[in-house]
Amino acid sequence: MENSHAKTVEECLAYFGVSENSGLTPEQVKKNLDKYGPNELPAEEGKSIWELVLEQFEDLLVRILLLAACISFVLAWFEEGEETVTAFVEPFVILLILIANAIVGVWQERNAENAIEALKEYEPEMGKVYRADRKSVQRIKARDMVPGDIAEVAVGDKVPADIRIISIKSTTLRVDQSILTGESVSVIKHTDPVPDPRAVNQDKKNMLFSGTNVAAGKAVGIVIATGVGTEIGKIRDEMAATEQEKTPLQQKLDEFGEQLSKVISLICVAVWLINIGHFNDPVHGGSWIRGAIYYFKIAVALAVAAIPEGLPAVITTCLALGTRRMAKKNAIVRSLPSVETLGCTSVICSDKTGTLTTNQMSVCKMFVIEKVEGDVCSLNEFSITGSTYAPEGEVLKNDKHVKAGQYDGLVELATICALCNDSSLDYNEAKGAYEKVGEATETALTCLVEKMNVFNTDVRTLSKVERANACNSVIKQLMKKEFTLEFSRDRKSMSVYCSPAKASRAAVSNKMFIKGAPEGVIDRCNYVRVGTTRVPLTSLVKDKILTVIKEWGTGRDTLRCLALATRDTPPRREDMVLEDSTKFVEYEVDLTFVGCVGMLDPPRKEVMGSIQLCRDAGIRVIMITGDNKGTAIAICRRIGIFTEDEEVMGRAYTGREFDDLPPAEQREACKRACCFARVEPAHKSKIVEFLQSFDEITAMTGDGVNDAPALKKAEIGIAMGSGTAVAKTASEMVLADDNFSTIVSAVEEGRAIYNNMKQFIRYLISSNVGEVPRQPSPPLPQPCHPS
Repeated sequence: MENSHAKTVEECLAYFGVSENSGLTPEQVKKNLDKYGPNELPAEEGKSIWELVLEQFEDLLVRILLLAACISFVLAWFEEGEETVTAFVEPFVILLILIANAIVGVWQERNAENAIEALKEYEPEMGKVYRADRKSVQRIKARDMVPGDIAEVAVGDKVPADIRIISIKSTTLRVDQSILTGESVSVIKHTDPVPDPRAVNQDKKNMLFSGTNVAAGKAVGIVIATGVGTEIGKIRDEMAATEQEKTPLQQKLDEFGEQLSKVISLICVAVWLINIGHFNDPVHGGSWIRGAIYYFKIAVALAVAAIPEGLPAVITTCLALGTRRMAKKNAIVRSLPSVETLGCTSVICSDKTGTLTTNQMSVCKMFVIEKVEGDVCSLNEFSITGSTYAPEGEVLKNDKHVKAGQYDGLVELATICALCNDSSLDYNEAKGAYEKVGEATETALTCLVEKMNVFNTDVRTLSKVERANACNSVIKQLMKKEFTLEFSRDRKSMSVYCSPAKASRAAVSNKMFIKGAPEGVIDRCNYVRVGTTRVPLTSLVKDKILTVIKEWGTGRDTLRCLALATRDTPPRREDMVLEDSTKFVEYEVDLTFVGCVGMLDPPRKEVMGSIQLCRDAGIRVIMITGDNKGTAIAICRRIGIFTEDEEVMGRAYTGREFDDLPPAEQREACKRACCFARVEPAHKSKIVEFLQSFDEITAMTGDGVNDAPALKKAEIGIAMGSGTAVAKTASEMVLADDNFSTIVSAVEEGRAIYNNMKQFIRYLISSNVGEVPRQPSPPLPQPCHPS
């Protein structure tokens, strides 16, 4: 069904002739299965081993070497005297070299085919549907689902097909679709039509895409596409249609092969013609035919001598040694020719999330109210160091370290962050790194609490596993979370109802803690917290707070801001209707504003220096991301792709803006742009195509399923070590440390290898061809021997 996101629920149901309450009948299921096929990606029809072997001998230089081996073998067969055996050495060596190269080539081809098969890991095994033959939901094999099925998904499920959401059975529905769109945070879904028929996948908020994961909530929807008709299926087709381009080295060797074949032909003809006058020499028995055959053998022998039969072995050895050196720098090369390609790279198209940034949301700024005098308000602003989920960092005020526990406002802010939160940190001992458990945004707040350590918890003796949530645990021992009012689109906030722990019941009463979008939360605030007291929120104080938040959200940083508030005297639990989410906004009123935090997916520390190295080396870096344009430009400024004051008009585009340009202007945009935001997989491939049309050697980085087609199309695809199996198998190189700076080191190594290979090739050609001019002269008379 085309543009189902733009249709109403009723239109989608009518299109497939199905009722939400009953589902498809067995007859409809059979009809749709015959029409659309099973819900699975078809297996790739791989080439037979013999087809792959024959393909390795399509290269012109290889054919010349094969011909040389055959001719050498024939000449050796007719060799007379003591050199009969040694004459067979050369053809056998050439054949061994060709066989070794063929084995390497077949192995690489097999790896390339595995890229499409790796997509199957995103196909869930089971799905839940409502059908007319059963009154309740039933679990079936995902491959048996058909368009028109009424499907149910819940938290933890992998979405089994492309689904148009009919109804959401929970307060909110969040989906992690980063593998498909590259978005660094989970997406809140709804049921309303998205009227734009050209909307990109990121904007289709009423759709669930096959292979993505439900992070929170429960929903029912209608299956609108299965198998190759899904978005992930379209990626599979694009990958299958992408033909592997020859590397610059292979292209140059092809050119060399053509020139060599001409030189060899010229040598054969020239040597034979030069010696026509000697065909009747007595040494040949006076036979013109025997003389002609003799000089033909000499001509062929000289032609074979001119062929640098050691060239493939030298190239393979040089690339293999380079591969070992790159591996020590965390660049794992999967395709030998790509080592040389790296040295020729002129443009690096880099994904933002996880490559240029850490893909670990981190709070970098926060503020609380310092004082309010009338309509004059001053803020205590803080910055926080640390760019990963590791609970390591400092709280700074005016670039000086401060203890967060000294500020009453920060103590309450930390309390809200810890309790108004369903996520946590976990130390992965196998990887030696801290990871999120739950939402990225909430994990950033959990990590902030650990960095603030407002109660001065002694964490020095704790193991890394214990350290992960030590400070959060202290706060959770003081207050008990009774229940949660989940996030909803209308109020753009969530809250928790907490009661004091037994040890502190006399000092603290029940409270509600709220976090959400600043505008929505502040509109429901009547007070602001100053120290331990609260004062009325005047319009001027409100304007001051919103001005700072706007600066954070639109300036250099483009931070994602969350307002934090409390309700000091919430209603009694028995007076609240928790089953009706529309009532939640009535309970989140008369609030006291406590503070605000600003977070982002921070750039990697070493990226800025690496981009400067690329610029110095004449390599252009282009950021391509699924995130919004403002965030993308802000990151570009932070890492040096754009300078602080540089005008970005005409140098940064969204996928929609790029599509609206005529083809000629799209081509020009690729020539000058350094940032593409809100893009889909097709955009990435098109950008690579335009760059290749300028004879640019393009390296594309990525880690998600959405990156795979472009990774395969680029001259060199570079996947992240923590990326998906699809991305890794579609790429020529894998970064074990997910670090953009490793690419720069690999390019430096590639350039060194390229220069070394040029020297090797020049030496081999000059030494082989240099032997030829000495040979075609007529044979000198034999010296006189005493009788």
